[in-house]
Amino acid sequence: MELIVRRAAGSVALLAAAVWLGGLVALGAIAAPVVFSVAPWPASADAMTIVFRRFDVLAMACAAIVVATEAARAAARVPFARVDGARTAVGVLAAAAAVVEGAIVSPRIAALHAAGAIRGVGAGGAEMARLHDAAEACGKTEVLLLAAFVVLNAVTLSRVGRDARVDARSPEK
Repeated sequence: MELIVRRAAGSVALLAAAVWLGGLVALGAIAAPVVFSVAPWPASADAMTIVFRRFDVLAMACAAIVVATEAARAAARVPFARVDGARTAVGVLAAAAAVVEGAIVSPRIAALHAAGAIRGVGAGGAEMARLHDAAEACGKTEVLLLAAFVVLNAVTLSRVGRDARVDARSPEK
């Protein structure tokens, strides 16, 4: 049973992290720069506000799945090695960054944009610039943490496979 929980939790966690990480990279490195350079203002900001708000929901859902997989591993009393502690910590930190971005930073940017603020122009624009920097920092932090989370999951799953092979050869079974 322990082996099934480890493999299932790891697989689900990796899928959620892949969707979340891929979305961050696609939006931050491809979509946003293109839309903001090609589409005129305010249409570019209108479009990307909608896209980022929708992605925030997806990212927070993936974050919840990542945290839930770690909780499932703990509830199943799966043996906990150092790599498991690191993986859990990295996953929870990434989830926290997604929630801060999705529940605090992005809604404030959207509200400022809806009120007519232009980044860098006036008091509202200065706040928008500060929040935009915070959103970028959250996104970059999530990318780094999720990359580490994927690697730590791969290490965990390889360890699970190795343990399963050792258990299969054990004379006690």
